[in-house]
Amino acid sequence: MSGIEISMLAIVLMLALIYLGMHVGVALILISFGCVWLMRDIEIANRMIAAAVNDSISDYLYGVVPLFVLMGMFVSVCGVGRDTFDVAGWLLRRLRGGLGMATVASNAAFAAITGVSIASAAVFTKIAVPEMMRHGYTARFSVGVVAASSVLGMLIPPSLLMIVYGVLAETSIGSLFIAGIIPGLLLAALFCGLIMIMARFQPGFVGTEVGNASSEARETLKSAMKKAAPIVALIALVLGGLYGGLFTPIEAGAVGAFGALVLSLIRRRLTPGKFWRVLVETGHVSVAVLFLIMAASLYSRMLTMTGLPGAIAGFMSDLGMGEYAFLLAYIALVLVLGCILDSVSILLIVVPIVVPIAQAFGMDLIWLGIITIVAVEVGLITPPFGISVFTVKATLDDKTIGIREIFRGVMPFVACMLFALALLVAFPQLSTALVK
Repeated sequence: MSGIEISMLAIVLMLALIYLGMHVGVALILISFGCVWLMRDIEIANRMIAAAVNDSISDYLYGVVPLFVLMGMFVSVCGVGRDTFDVAGWLLRRLRGGLGMATVASNAAFAAITGVSIASAAVFTKIAVPEMMRHGYTARFSVGVVAASSVLGMLIPPSLLMIVYGVLAETSIGSLFIAGIIPGLLLAALFCGLIMIMARFQPGFVGTEVGNASSEARETLKSAMKKAAPIVALIALVLGGLYGGLFTPIEAGAVGAFGALVLSLIRRRLTPGKFWRVLVETGHVSVAVLFLIMAASLYSRMLTMTGLPGAIAGFMSDLGMGEYAFLLAYIALVLVLGCILDSVSILLIVVPIVVPIAQAFGMDLIWLGIITIVAVEVGLITPPFGISVFTVKATLDDKTIGIREIFRGVMPFVACMLFALALLVAFPQLSTALVK
């Protein structure tokens, strides 16, 4: 068999194994080892695994993963999510659909200090859904806006997906973080605009609530500023340090984790039991991500040996496909994979194949990374996988709200994300303006 035939067989087998339930990291390692064995011999396959493991774990940049995960865990236990929602609800209390927009704004702020969409979905399902339903919003809209806005966690920096993409594409993680600011704010603004339009023209979908008078009675300017101060300080510390060139990504992760720890201690939310659980959960998440990156490193080396990326680039060139035709085909593939695989798995599978082709076209890898993450995030809220939707369902106290109802609630936001994706493709400067 030729290298191209072996690589195509590897991709088919890998998708089949993942679909049948095998862990994606294990599938990547087994398939990569087997393909190198077929092309060369077992000794080279063994050496390649050893080299991939050594290079992956010893790289300085891999310290970014546990540090940002640790920061997110501390933030999750110190009550920042509820305070963020209270402040946003008070600011937007007089607008039609105000609590829905407050949920989006809260998720955007929460995303800037956690970087994990699932954490946002879990936190705001508990906080925002009961509050919105109590004020007259429909169950469908309430759960839909929480599930949809949780995707901001992977777009607004810091972002775990950006770290994974940066490692796989061998591009600057700090630049990716900075590049995600404008697209993240753009998507949040589009979500808020959509809520305003639906509240005015589709009141049956959103509900009957016009304002949030209870927020006005509960909050004052002084109390709102007091609640917002820690959130703003932590965001300014991490993103300000990165944007100002004061910190590298790994230093920003360390400073952010320390800041979140101090915030948790000041609020007296971090008991010894919670502290231990935070450390254990950080270890579990970090090891899982690093294992996947290690497996992807081996997979990327195997694909390079087969010559598949170069062959695909040559094939597209022979067909006369330009940069945008390739990009549209790539986005379509990612959207399809998003219906059946989780976000990290999609990145591990497609990025090692696509990056060499994109480089052959002269594409900006930062721009490609932002487009990739938005396309991947659509999969978090689309059936049948929709992991954010299932997280909302698992966290809900109301068992009468089914999975189908949540998926129906997020569909308008899926259309909004696709529109944002089109804007990012048409105007690359939205992703690169702050980087250059």
